[in-house]
Amino acid sequence: MPPASKLVKQMIQEQMEDLTRSERQLASVLMQDYPMVGLQSITKLAAAAAVSTPTVIRMARKLGFDGFPDLQDALREEVAAQIKKPMSKREAWKAAAASAEHPLTRFADVVFDNLRHTLDRIDTTIFDRVSRLLADSGRHVYVVGGRITRSNADYLFNHLQIIRPNVTQLGNSANVWPQYLLDMDETAVLVIFDIRRYEAHLEKLAELASARGAKVVLFTDQWGSPIGRVADYTFNGLVEAPSSWDSTISIMLIVEALIAEVQTANWDKSKERIEDLEAMFNTTRLFRSQN
Repeated sequence: MPPASKLVKQMIQEQMEDLTRSERQLASVLMQDYPMVGLQSITKLAAAAAVSTPTVIRMARKLGFDGFPDLQDALREEVAAQIKKPMSKREAWKAAAASAEHPLTRFADVVFDNLRHTLDRIDTTIFDRVSRLLADSGRHVYVVGGRITRSNADYLFNHLQIIRPNVTQLGNSANVWPQYLLDMDETAVLVIFDIRRYEAHLEKLAELASARGAKVVLFTDQWGSPIGRVADYTFNGLVEAPSSWDSTISIMLIVEALIAEVQTANWDKSKERIEDLEAMFNTTRLFRSQN
């Protein structure tokens, strides 16, 4: 059976070029309503994709599974991991906590693994395209996060608004989001952070923004927010940690790298903005030396 560190949809994406036409048709159906469509019976899945049941079995084996039941087991594990509650997460880490390692070392080891696996999976072409989008000052960038990821959105917003103009952070109340949507069009970029226990109002926002022509950039976990169905670009960071809460350090690695790249691309203008900002701080005496 394939390594548990890989999602079924990642296996499909990696094997896409080697699939037959009918297998690609099946893969397309699986990806459209992932992972739920893959949990129905083999005959229903085959009918939904307009392929034969042997095609379903062949594709499962091409992905490295012994057969369709093993593929479904992997999908069920992904669903279970997505809906895992914070308290049950803590229970899952109890065995590891009994080791002789110091908690700091144990936590750091997991985070380092998350960073490594995140970097192994990332598509650098997508990174380059998103950095160019964010560096284009002709595009208005909107940033929003969820209950847990709001701090990630804050961080990106605080840096982008210094580096370049036309950056807006959406308010915490979803009730006022339609007012931001009014100004979103094909020149807009909406950056959304959404990790497991995904938030339905963020998904709706992404759908509406995409319908208006905006480019949607998603930062999510290894399982993938439903927003991925409408996102133009998606970054998946591994988030599991020995805690009741997920760690977003791998996501922040990508965010900080993007910030650095955007600043480099706009260095002349960014330098002017930073110097102007420092002058304002000095003038208002809000940022002065204590010496």
